[in-house]
Amino acid sequence: MGGFRQPERQPEFSMNASVSVVCYKSKVLSNGKSPLMLRIYKDNKRKMIGLGVSILPKYWDFEKNKPTPRCPNKELIEKIILDKQVEYQRQILEFVAEQKEYTAALLVESKKVKLVNKTVGEFYKELLVNFRDSGNERNRLVYKYSYNSLRDFTSSNLDIPFSSIDVAWLKRYESWFVGKKCKGTTLSVLFRTLRSTFNKAIEAKIVNKKYYPFNEYKVSKFDTSTRKRALSKEDMMRIITTETINATFIREFTRDVFTFAYLSGGISLVDMANLTSYNVHRGRLRYHRQKTHGAINFKLCEQAKEIIKKYAPYQKEAGYLFPIYDNRVHKNRYKRKIGSTRCLLRSIRS
Repeated sequence: MGGFRQPERQPEFSMNASVSVVCYKSKVLSNGKSPLMLRIYKDNKRKMIGLGVSILPKYWDFEKNKPTPRCPNKELIEKIILDKQVEYQRQILEFVAEQKEYTAALLVESKKVKLVNKTVGEFYKELLVNFRDSGNERNRLVYKYSYNSLRDFTSSNLDIPFSSIDVAWLKRYESWFVGKKCKGTTLSVLFRTLRSTFNKAIEAKIVNKKYYPFNEYKVSKFDTSTRKRALSKEDMMRIITTETINATFIREFTRDVFTFAYLSGGISLVDMANLTSYNVHRGRLRYHRQKTHGAINFKLCEQAKEIIKKYAPYQKEAGYLFPIYDNRVHKNRYKRKIGSTRCLLRSIRS
């Protein structure tokens, strides 16, 4: 056996890191829940990472470190835990395969990928605040509609990470609408907004793009086609020439708005609402569209000029051509809310 040579001993890289999940019951949130934490032990050193999920302590088995059978969303929570444990175990295997020494802290840092720990509900609320502060009321209302729908679907439990929104989750969300008899247009708006929110979450480093479910789940399947509807020229003229002598001010104003829009080539309500005296120059109307920012410039017909002249008293006080917005009330775009006309018109009639 003298000729037998012992093989050169390779350095040992142990996998003596344990990955487990605990309910951090010493920390109680305002809703009475405690956060679930990923606990990593390596070389007698511990590192804790939040999972972005919280649970009522009564629904956690502290001996087995897992949700109790009666825990709400038990399957979802177990899936989140398993996914995160597998993720870290895979990273440990990569370190061992590459013969890299590592610590618990290094393991955590390698998996952070600079992700921010925010739940779906937290990120939606952040977006709503941003839309409000930037004066983007239109988007704020759309995203608020989406947020309310998701909150109803999840029974007010949006304390979940974006990674839990997979294809199966989206299909359950879609099925939830079946009993509500929602139209394809509604589903299209809600799912497109959710998709947009997911994209924003990826950009904000809140979720890894590998969890993006919309490559497989197609939002385009929802039918958003609408049957074209149009008034005949005779119907248009009947509305425009309708007498409003005994009509209420709101009814008369509605007729004037409709007529002005028709005479102005179909100007949108939001563009009309933002018109001021500066947009009228030498008998022409000049403005930029709110939606596309395209420049519009055309000569006003006499009837359109008469409608503008009719609301001259309001223009001096409120700063706008028509009683939709009011400079005295709507100091910024966020506060300009169409629908306040009834209150604002009192100043004209007094």
